[in-house]
Amino acid sequence: MDLTDAKQIVIIGGGQAGAQACASLRQWGYEGAIDLVCEEAALPYQRPPLSKAYMKGEFEKERLFFKPEEWYATQNIRLHMQIRAAEIDRSARSVKLENEHALPYDALILSTGSRPRALPMENADAQNVFDLRGIDDVEKMKPHMQTGQNIVIIGAGYIGLEAAAVARQMGLNVTVLEMAERVLARVTSPVILTFYEHEHRSQGVDIKTDAKLAALTASGGKVTAAQLDDGTEIPADLILVGIGILPNVELAEQAGIACSNGILVDEDARTNDPRVFAAGDCASRPLVHYGRRGRLESVHNAIEQGKLASAAIVGRDRPREDCPWFWSDQYDLKLQTAGLMTDYDEVVLRGNPEDRKFAAFYLKNGKIIAADAVNSAPEFMIAKKLIIAGASIASEVLGNTSTSMKEIAAIGAA
Repeated sequence: MDLTDAKQIVIIGGGQAGAQACASLRQWGYEGAIDLVCEEAALPYQRPPLSKAYMKGEFEKERLFFKPEEWYATQNIRLHMQIRAAEIDRSARSVKLENEHALPYDALILSTGSRPRALPMENADAQNVFDLRGIDDVEKMKPHMQTGQNIVIIGAGYIGLEAAAVARQMGLNVTVLEMAERVLARVTSPVILTFYEHEHRSQGVDIKTDAKLAALTASGGKVTAAQLDDGTEIPADLILVGIGILPNVELAEQAGIACSNGILVDEDARTNDPRVFAAGDCASRPLVHYGRRGRLESVHNAIEQGKLASAAIVGRDRPREDCPWFWSDQYDLKLQTAGLMTDYDEVVLRGNPEDRKFAAFYLKNGKIIAADAVNSAPEFMIAKKLIIAGASIASEVLGNTSTSMKEIAAIGAA
């Protein structure tokens, strides 16, 4: 469907994808009305610093915002703050807000994001049990983040380990509970997870894997201990829950838009309704470099899909799609991941983990499909190019640090 004559665009969700769509639409010449609906009180902001610099107090709140409030005014973008979209009426082409106000649209972008998976346990709603998804979560946690306090982190994914690193640096006693046999088991390989387990333990974090949480003991409305199924009790002044997220698809589902572990979109971020697009954590998209579809939870994905939806609306050529990429900061370690390591059949190590500067490349049938780079930016940058090119590099060449990444890039391009 040609939407170049669209006069009214509604964007639901003020995260990275929604903010990017606003910027791209204006950058590419769209002059019609834009309504941006945000549930939170804060202007659209970056989430990655929340579990890192912002929690430590090294990042001012204003630095989180993508754009200052004046920018939205000068760009004629109407902000609807602290309000939920309650219903999409596709036949009338309007979005009803919870205050009954209706916003008409010619094109609609759903950037509804995701929410933390709830801990299904009594006392999970106690005063000192927190998620880490928004600014308000960090603001509520900050008074508890004091030297000597006991924090129990449930879940050893990236958010949990990033928070563990910050808490140790702030002088808290940190225990991490992970029900799997290893940390990061769902997202990386044994060489990387072994390195990070060792790093956290050497920093004083008590990591308990294969740990089954049985109960949260509470008194006076606050949790005082986490109890494991073997009877072990771990003292807790605060609990941080990081057991994954769920895509916010309910609004789309109620409107009859196709969903399956995310809102289903094509390469232009368009849903089965040609006037409705979805972008960011909430969207299940074609993964063009891997021949399948999936849902990506990353800054890269939100930015890229915000651009894809905007380009389709204004009639621009589809922007070039990068390979998926992610990052995690823990202590003085920057982990940068390129690609998706699912179904790899070979790992090539480049460098020595003991030097705290190395990379792991993941191959399938000889082709590079992903890489994890620890304090190794050149390996990360070149890996992205090799993945996009579908390059095959001999293992002995890839792992040989006497061969520069620039030389390897040239081999991959040949």
